[in-house]
Amino acid sequence: MPRPFSLDALRRWPDVDARELRASDAADRLVLDESSEARRAAPAGTVVVIGDGYGALTLGAADDGATGIRVHQDPLSGERALAANASQFGVENVFRSLPLGPEVLTGARVVLLRLPRALDALDDVSALVAVHADRDVIVYAGGMLKHMSTAMNEVLLRSFARLDVSHARQKARVLTAREPLDGREPGTRRPAPALRPRVLSHAVPGLDDELLVCAFGGAFAGAGVDIGTRFLLEQLLDVAPPPSGDIIDFACGTGVIATWLALRHPERRIVASDQSASAVASAEATAKANGVGDRVHVVRDLGLEARPDATASFVALNPPFHAGAAVPGGVAEPLFAEAGRALAPGGQLWAVWNSPQRYRPALERLVGPTRQVARNAKFTVTVSTRR
Repeated sequence: MPRPFSLDALRRWPDVDARELRASDAADRLVLDESSEARRAAPAGTVVVIGDGYGALTLGAADDGATGIRVHQDPLSGERALAANASQFGVENVFRSLPLGPEVLTGARVVLLRLPRALDALDDVSALVAVHADRDVIVYAGGMLKHMSTAMNEVLLRSFARLDVSHARQKARVLTAREPLDGREPGTRRPAPALRPRVLSHAVPGLDDELLVCAFGGAFAGAGVDIGTRFLLEQLLDVAPPPSGDIIDFACGTGVIATWLALRHPERRIVASDQSASAVASAEATAKANGVGDRVHVVRDLGLEARPDATASFVALNPPFHAGAAVPGGVAEPLFAEAGRALAPGGQLWAVWNSPQRYRPALERLVGPTRQVARNAKFTVTVSTRR
């Protein structure tokens, strides 16, 4: 059973602002201000929120009287933060969290969107809104100026005929998109009616055939194979996982490591875990594209909380190095601790990490004896044995 959820536990995770889970920023406030008139006119159940951080947009809309709000957040930590904050404010019944797809967008009249950093993710969202939302939908897409680019305007204009740009306020701006190009008017482009992953093939160490990598918008590294993952795979070529116990690709991203392990060890079942909805969908698609979808079980989980202690024999981990745009220390430690908890005594954690981060002492403390397997100018691969 999952361990009890708490706000204190949530603050440990890399993309959660430890200062205050109720935090909002200038972009949230500007989106709410710019959309206030449209939200007041929107019928119940037609306000949609996408990419909310910890709930500021959803709770702000609820505070203004919106009900039946539909919400999609890619990270599970965001869902948990919104639920916890809504409970604290007594408004947990005014919204539903849903996957990104037709259900969250059908009939929407107002969409409040925090602009994603990845243009592919913005393209996916805007295309879905154009096809499934109400004909008169208005999208209020906000972000901080330091994270915005004119390329975002171009992406939105692939799916909408009209785009207005707000004045900057407190280093934030809102892009307002109207008139969806959904194929209902002659000469307009109809976006894809369903999300489809981007697919690229790659030669990777240890496989005779190229690996097909599938990526939905927002997945780390897209449909590529990042150099840290490639370096880890090179070190795993001569490694045989223990004959029993689960094999886990932790923080799996697009599922490259999980799929590679399944192809290299056809007798084994692999578990792939990530808290990102787009990563989970990408990993499932990658495993299926390479013919191992029946042996790669992909789960969306905050850490490995749904997994009992001491049930894994082998964990591979390419942890995130970033929290937003920064590269702080301490980002990977919660993941090391989770891997250590999930591993049975004698089980191994194989990790690749950015060499300047110097994670070896943390691995020793949180998992067990750790040795360096390989190191180059950018990355270090270590193996830690659970005490």
